Amino acid sequence: VRRAGIPVTDFGFARTPEEAREAAERIGGETVVKSQVLSGGRMKAGGVQFASSPDEAAAHAADILELKIGGHMPRGVLVDPKAEVEQEYYAGVVWDGTAKKPVMIFSPVGGIDIEQVAEDQPDKVGRRHISNLLPVTGFEAKETIASTGVTGSELNRLTPILTNLAQLFLENDMTLAEINPIGRLKDGSFVALDAHMDIENEARGRHAALLADLEIGDEETREAREPTPFELAGEEVDAQDHRGVAGNVTEFDGNLGLVIGAGGGSLTLFDAVRAHGGEPANYCEIGGNPSVAKACGLAKLVLQKPGVDKIAVMMSIVSNTRVDIVARGVIKACLELDMDPAEKIAIFRIPGAWEDEGFKILDAYGVEYADRSVSMHEAARRAVEKIGAGS
Repeated sequence: VRRAGIPVTDFGFARTPEEAREAAERIGGETVVKSQVLSGGRMKAGGVQFASSPDEAAAHAADILELKIGGHMPRGVLVDPKAEVEQEYYAGVVWDGTAKKPVMIFSPVGGIDIEQVAEDQPDKVGRRHISNLLPVTGFEAKETIASTGVTGSELNRLTPILTNLAQLFLENDMTLAEINPIGRLKDGSFVALDAHMDIENEARGRHAALLADLEIGDEETREAREPTPFELAGEEVDAQDHRGVAGNVTEFDGNLGLVIGAGGGSLTLFDAVRAHGGEPANYCEIGGNPSVAKACGLAKLVLQKPGVDKIAVMMSIVSNTRVDIVARGVIKACLELDMDPAEKIAIFRIPGAWEDEGFKILDAYGVEYADRSVSMHEAARRAVEKIGAGS
């Protein structure tokens, strides 16, 4: 945030209570000790504490460094001077999945959830969509802020903060960038008092240097829990080959393993399985013309998951994924695990490119397949029925 030209307080970062004491001594006066953890809800969890002396800051740091929040341990604490704030504001940029564009959001009511402000005081929330490709202009930011009733010197001082935040969002492939709150101090200046940023998971590789500088590892997310070994193994499958996608693996407790297409189709199929009384063992996404090895790796992972009786291989109609390659991959997975493909694959429903070749492969191993005349919901029903019949 500071590198983006957004004003911040004279903070200190500490990994130990002693470092927190030294930071508080350097700052002087009252301080705020904040947990640096990849999770929200720090204040409610006790991860933000006020200190009136360096010794108290050290004591709070000792407690916070041992405090797990949202399943994550802190990497350190931030020691901030306690700001004399006259008013708090909210500034944010979030990806709008419906419009397929980022949207700038501003409110002169900060320090609380922006969703609550939007519900209680909708006239105090300004929004404006911005381009994915063009640089953000000060005019766009100023118009967004002005729509909430902010004028004069406040408007002029807040405009570059929102502008720089939006540019930071675009340059780093973010899905969320928010400062809550921005504090207006007694001298009329503005500082960012807290910030949250989320980078698009698929873009992390492009920002390896930034993440390394922030000491955020490849396996770390802002998820509400730590990924399971099964989910981490899914990430490894996807990382082994650049061709296609076999990711977003999420573990559940069911008995029907899923190897399903990416995008909205995967959500439709997952919901269809549940609607017909099925119990998914996992969620995942495969697509983008994966290699045989990647399709095989994902299928093997799911087949070996404890409790999985069968797998269902299903997608919507595909054009950029070869049906025969996915068929070869899942058949190969069964054979390498000494499993009968006809027994373990409840249904294969992937119509589209190279489907005739794919169906011939499935025929050779006695696997039931469905073409485009069979809906995704019907394919899901058949898979659930097979699990229930134990066949």
